[in-house]
Amino acid sequence: MDPGQCMGSGMCAGTAPELFVLDGDHARPVREQIPEGDERALDAADICPMQAITVRDAEGKEIGPRA
Repeated sequence: MDPGQCMGSGMCAGTAPELFVLDGDHARPVREQIPEGDERALDAADICPMQAITVRDAEGKEIGPRA
């Protein structure tokens, strides 16, 4: 997550509260890694209005947001 891009809309925290939390004016991930195959992070990346969330696979390849 890029805090410089985040505008604090809370859409990610609303979609995946186990993965993202609002912290002041910005959202932040609850943890750095999530279980493989957890689509909630991808869903949050897809709906982020500022495209502040990047999801990478175990090899570091960018997989989200999905275009």
